[in-house]
Amino acid sequence: MEKREILKRLDHTLLKQTATWEQIRTLCEEGMEYKAASVCIPPCYVKKARDYVQERLKICTVIGFPNGNMTTAAKVFETEDAVKNGADEIDMVINLGMVKEQNYEGVLAEIQEIKKACHGKLLKVIIETCLLTEEEKIKLCQVVTRAGADYIKTSTGFSTGGATFADVELMRNHVGKDIKVKAAGGIASVEDAEKFIALGADRLGTSRLISLLEKK
Repeated sequence: MEKREILKRLDHTLLKQTATWEQIRTLCEEGMEYKAASVCIPPCYVKKARDYVQERLKICTVIGFPNGNMTTAAKVFETEDAVKNGADEIDMVINLGMVKEQNYEGVLAEIQEIKKACHGKLLKVIIETCLLTEEEKIKLCQVVTRAGADYIKTSTGFSTGGATFADVELMRNHVGKDIKVKAAGGIASVEDAEKFIALGADRLGTSRLISLLEKK
């Protein structure tokens, strides 16, 4: 697969707690240079990054990250603030406690509230597959489809595991035809990236892919 085919699916990511503006600026420069789909950055840097890149690069940020167990009102506020500051894409974490209680209507309602707060910006829903049973994953594919989100996403990268080939294949087979799939967390090689894409991942979230592609 050609580099550009991989890069156009890349959310070039830096979400670690110690990330500085200098590191985020470098991430943005790399994102622009390599024509990544977006940079995925902490909410506190969205406005500064938007001012820096102008319209040359999409800005993605995270909501309810990484645990997902904030109130819906807090997540809605975060989303509206991020959009106001210039975010083009929102990656939200679901409330996993609701999932474990089988309160799927509650999960659905929260996603729908956050979708409204996106004001037409792209919404990706992180379900944290490493903490779910197969039945829960399938059910959440249905919930995300019903909610009308743009993407379902495997992982935060901050829990017990990241994207797996089996999870991406499962998602692709169970989400609605209009819902895209994002694989994130632990993508460690170009070969992995290519396989995720072949299995149906429309986006890849990783901090390492540009440097790996440069070594090939």
